[in-house]
Amino acid sequence: MGNTQYMSDLPLRPVHYWILTVSSMEQIIGAALSTIVGIMIPMIVLVHHPEMGSVMQGIVGASGLVGIALGAAVIGPISDREGYLGWFRMCPVVIIIGSAIVYFMPNNIGLISGLFIAGFGVGGGYSLDSAYISELMPDKWKLFMVGVAKGTSALGFLLPAVLCYFILKKDPSPAIWNSFAWIIGGLGVVTLLMRIRWRQSPHWLMIKGKNQEAEEAAEFFFGKDVMIEKTAAATPSKPVANVKMSELFKGENLKKVIFTGIPWACEGMGVYGVGVFLPVLIMALGLAPAHEHGIGSVTNSIELTAIVNFFILPGFALGLWVVNRMSHTKMLAGGFFVCSVGLLMLLAAYLLKLPAWISIVGFVIFEVFLNAGPHLVTFILPSQVYPVEIRGTGSGIASMLGKVGAVIGVLVMPMLLKWGGITLVLIVTFLVHVIGGLITIIYGKELTNQKNN
Repeated sequence: MGNTQYMSDLPLRPVHYWILTVSSMEQIIGAALSTIVGIMIPMIVLVHHPEMGSVMQGIVGASGLVGIALGAAVIGPISDREGYLGWFRMCPVVIIIGSAIVYFMPNNIGLISGLFIAGFGVGGGYSLDSAYISELMPDKWKLFMVGVAKGTSALGFLLPAVLCYFILKKDPSPAIWNSFAWIIGGLGVVTLLMRIRWRQSPHWLMIKGKNQEAEEAAEFFFGKDVMIEKTAAATPSKPVANVKMSELFKGENLKKVIFTGIPWACEGMGVYGVGVFLPVLIMALGLAPAHEHGIGSVTNSIELTAIVNFFILPGFALGLWVVNRMSHTKMLAGGFFVCSVGLLMLLAAYLLKLPAWISIVGFVIFEVFLNAGPHLVTFILPSQVYPVEIRGTGSGIASMLGKVGAVIGVLVMPMLLKWGGITLVLIVTFLVHVIGGLITIIYGKELTNQKNN
């Protein structure tokens, strides 16, 4: 017993990096799903449905996000009651099924239903990923590793865009749009294989009074020299009563729902509303070469999309560098306000017909600070403000609200383009991000520890 360590006091071991990898996959898949849908839509318009209107484009773009929102809302509470492990394995299976439907049913019904199903699996993973990471990481690294998990979504935004670009350079046919679904399906297969040898969360088992199983799960992850925390081990072995969903919308919990959910919804407008339609917005801004038409224009917009998405990586890197040095409230609000400056630069460059490099700089500012602040911090906050007995539910609600904002953003984006062009898109997106910053300031000081967070 002299060499026994508690989970919360461990130094980082190789197994912690494996836990991080396995528990980050839905972040990558969710981002990849949005990127690929944004690439599919203009290809579908070219080859199958040139009459596809703005409403249908919005529905197709939002279908996966609706699935994510519902998946997070449904699976989060179930996992709090029944445990994380079953759905942790089931989520990638659901993703694979949805991807197969998109590929084998290349029509509107198959596309919408398949994206919805794949999104449902991703949303369920969202509510479980942060729970596993926050409960298995040492206290010193907990919030940082939750942030790193969110940062892996940068790979999902960047790599599929690069892969699709090279596929289209080799086979420049818009008819292959449904083949891109296998990128999502392949990621689902990899995720499932990684989770075959896995265990229930030791903390969840302990909070449910299953002390012996909790110790066995801790041994599985970390070895015989590691035990559950002293405070958890001293807890009487009796189940904790389930918290009713309605209790999360009262008093202090309601403030937590607003603080963790509404800024996430505002962030969703930028990450998904802009992200899904980024190839379309690039063409609307006139940044793609004017002489290109049809699939050539789409391919060039995908190339610029990959370049813009590259700056998601340094954005997350900047956020992770300061996440333990700066107030999370300041990171979140500051990120909203600075990325709003990038949107104003884009608007000015478009209206005043300024050089293209100014628009690119505006995009870079937008992407870097959106991901250094809102995109990173909104994922961290639920595991920070909710206790373990309602963490899955709280994370699920926050993720659901975030995806509701994303769904609204994706639904209205093509309509905004139709009603007022890129000018209206940029103005509305700017206002949404300013609102996110203001709500963060109003609720953040009360609900976060300003000294440490």
